[in-house]
Amino acid sequence: MTSFEPLQTRLRALLTWVPPGAARWISLLSLGFLLAALLSHGAQVVALAPDLQGWLWLLLGVGLSLVSLIGSALLWGVVLQWLGAQPRLQPLVQAYLRSNVRKYLPGGIWHLATRVQLLRQGQLTTAPLAAPLALVAVLLDPLLAAVAALALVVFGGWQGGLAPLALLPLLLLWPRWLAPLLAWMERRKAGALGLDPALDSGLAPGVLGSLPELPSRPPVRPLLLALGFVLLRFCGFACCVMALDLQPALGWGGWLAGFALAWTAGLVVPGAPAGLGVFEVVLLLRLGVALPEPPLLALAISYRLVVSLADALAAATARADQRRGELAALRN
Repeated sequence: MTSFEPLQTRLRALLTWVPPGAARWISLLSLGFLLAALLSHGAQVVALAPDLQGWLWLLLGVGLSLVSLIGSALLWGVVLQWLGAQPRLQPLVQAYLRSNVRKYLPGGIWHLATRVQLLRQGQLTTAPLAAPLALVAVLLDPLLAAVAALALVVFGGWQGGLAPLALLPLLLLWPRWLAPLLAWMERRKAGALGLDPALDSGLAPGVLGSLPELPSRPPVRPLLLALGFVLLRFCGFACCVMALDLQPALGWGGWLAGFALAWTAGLVVPGAPAGLGVFEVVLLLRLGVALPEPPLLALAISYRLVVSLADALAAATARADQRRGELAALRN
């Protein structure tokens, strides 16, 4: 028995209290809450449509969101390097941007499944990765982003004790805790991604049993890049705040804290495609004490449109770039 197995057992016992299908119900309830709010305040939300300057702010938000997607792809490359793999940068960025739109499909896992498959085929790294290592590489990326986003909640002040609690997930990146957490995440996602046979072969009793050992140091460099990525995402959100002229209602620290919490909830709740509904509801609940519901709804809708357009443009650009490369290869 490895030194991690008792810790892994305790973590599993702690996390298995969540009832099956709970995430799906959370997503449905979030969407229902959001639709009810829109029905109640629809006319007021429409009246808050931005003026010409506001539309320019939204356009800038799309551009910044595009840049953040490229930053996220580069973050994934650094995660692969931390795990000991050698990424091929251009194919990796293209594949990341192309697959990103699949998070909008029901289930919210198909972008992850695509990336695992490409890593196993060796299309994104100098050598194919085994299924367990490929899955760890795909799961560690959003885990780092979520931990980084929660760390930014502290910029909103004490917030009734929420700030120090938001820093606690940083401890999960310490190798002693990260290994069993990744093991649990692997087992939880493997079935959904159809990887059970690959993971079960030679991996009993611990998922990480046949993997190379994780680095003995915390993933500091990937974490710093994840902080930069989340801040870029927030810049796109801040453009929406400016477009609706809502910046006087809160200090930028408060906006950042509210965004970081809502963005993390949309990222970690499984079953919600691209966090749809979850992000918006958490934003309404968190910032509803400072702003009325109609402008917050308008803000949430504006940001959803901005990031969705950025995702679509990034995927289309990456696909066009890939086709140009394929045509150039055929000519040669």
